Amino acid sequence: MTARPEMYRFHNGEKATLQFEISEYETRVAKLRAIMADHGVTAAVFTSMHSIAYYSGFLYCAFGRPYGLVVTETECVTISAGIDAGQPWRRSFCDNITYTDWQRDNYWRAIASVTGAGKTVGYEGDHLTLVQRDKLEDFLKPAATLDISVAVMRQRMHKSAAEIALIREGARVADVGGYAIRDAVKEGVREIDVAMAGRDAMEAEIAKSFPDAEYRDTWVWFQSGINTDGAHNPVTGRVLQRGDILSLNTFPMISGYYTALERTMFVKEVDSASLKIWQANVAAHEYGMSLLKPGVSCAEVTHKINEFFHERDLLQYRTFGYGHSFGVLSHYYGREAGLELREDIDTVLEPGMVISMEPMLTIANDQPGAGGYREHDILVITQDGNENITGYPYGPDFNVVG
Repeated sequence: MTARPEMYRFHNGEKATLQFEISEYETRVAKLRAIMADHGVTAAVFTSMHSIAYYSGFLYCAFGRPYGLVVTETECVTISAGIDAGQPWRRSFCDNITYTDWQRDNYWRAIASVTGAGKTVGYEGDHLTLVQRDKLEDFLKPAATLDISVAVMRQRMHKSAAEIALIREGARVADVGGYAIRDAVKEGVREIDVAMAGRDAMEAEIAKSFPDAEYRDTWVWFQSGINTDGAHNPVTGRVLQRGDILSLNTFPMISGYYTALERTMFVKEVDSASLKIWQANVAAHEYGMSLLKPGVSCAEVTHKINEFFHERDLLQYRTFGYGHSFGVLSHYYGREAGLELREDIDTVLEPGMVISMEPMLTIANDQPGAGGYREHDILVITQDGNENITGYPYGPDFNVVG
């Protein structure tokens, strides 16, 4: 029987048109190599969806299999499983090696074929499992290892002009989904029906605007009544009723880049207790947006909005931070945790960062004004302030619907 290979290069077809120009990826890798040099790292082994997509253009589907990207001083190679055939190579701006599953750990043998042994290896400490960390040691026999996850996260937090252009388009698509949802809201319809209307509108718009992209992962969370109490509550079959509080959340995904639109709504009418809470949250939203400018830390912004809510006896109803970074991230992979509006984040805002403002108040179901109230806009930090790239209106004047 012919010996079966541990790995091979299956460069099937032609390279696909990626979301960004090749020069964009080359610039990112050049900046990565500068980070590596600063830390004395001679080989970086990435395992997360967000880092691999950021540096190569390839967004993997793991399905229980490991994937990777190896960057050295001269090489940049994605590592993929045979089940995906030539697609990882077509969607990587760089080289690709396919590992086989004829024997265990061919994945690490493929990585070692690029890194060699005895190098100083950088890895993602916030993603690499203990099992895979042990295999890294066994197969690469590194002279030293270093967690570079924070350093590369800081790189991703500063967006290029091309990234900002894509995020701007994502915000526009999110608005398209928002208007479709507004049109679909009626007494007697289910949450899932409204959600599908928003998702379908965004999918069609993405396909129209990005004909060369892969289409995956765009979704909607649309909640009503008690289901609005959490920011990430899944869609259900609950039927909308007159006077219901609603939470509109549209999430277009374009080549791994996430954007969002989130709005409080009511079906046909809003009672006085709810209106008071809603108006207070809108006021906090507007105040918060005014604070986002270069030179201000995430913690400073958070404390000021806390004071705003405390003065109105509403701070106890806040359940999480007031905003976060945008870029290569998703609900199931990635998160630029160094750029979040929380008390424990001291990152100072700089031009080229992209961040949301999204205050939320949750009132328990047995209290007047029960429900979850959230407004969400995406803002690009500029030289002297910010630019709001979200267009869908917020507040009671536009969002009492049905």
